[in-house]
Amino acid sequence: MALTKTQLTEKLSEAGIENDKVPELVSWIMNGHITSINALREERDGYKADAEKLPGVQKELDDLKAKGDQNWQKRYEDEHAAFETYKEQVSKQKEADEKARLYRNILEECDVEKTRIDAVMKVMDLSKLELKDGKLDDVENLKQQIQTEWAGFIMKPQKKGAEVDNPPENNGGNNGAPESRAAKIAAEYHKELYGE
Repeated sequence: MALTKTQLTEKLSEAGIENDKVPELVSWIMNGHITSINALREERDGYKADAEKLPGVQKELDDLKAKGDQNWQKRYEDEHAAFETYKEQVSKQKEADEKARLYRNILEECDVEKTRIDAVMKVMDLSKLELKDGKLDDVENLKQQIQTEWAGFIMKPQKKGAEVDNPPENNGGNNGAPESRAAKIAAEYHKELYGE
């Protein structure tokens, strides 16, 4: 049963609403009622359109089932496997980078020449190294191996003579020490014998 303006006017009058306010209230209520009805009709029409599409969708689904099309599952499994492989590769690369960084630090601690570190890193098999709690395992053993295997690349402290900016004068080999009486006599005797 539809709501009419006449019915609404009667009900508002019975409720004791003043007669001059009734037409305004009737218009306001009717506008709200019409808006609600229109929204419900649009929603109904959408459901009706969807219901009309349903037989076509059902037929498509039945056809796929009849064909035994399982491609979606294979594609899903292939993509999932590829993603897992990628994740594993990223994890291994991250671990290898961390091992390389830590091993490079140990080479520096062992005083391997900086110009030789890259050469050592190129031939080092990082897969043999183990990480534990973010550190390389058995660091002391690694340091001993480095000092043995790469001894030729380890910098050795250089012994340097004292710098003498002003060397002492050469006083005939006596380094400025006073000549003893015996040395003077021997020099005179030598001069007499040899004439030098």
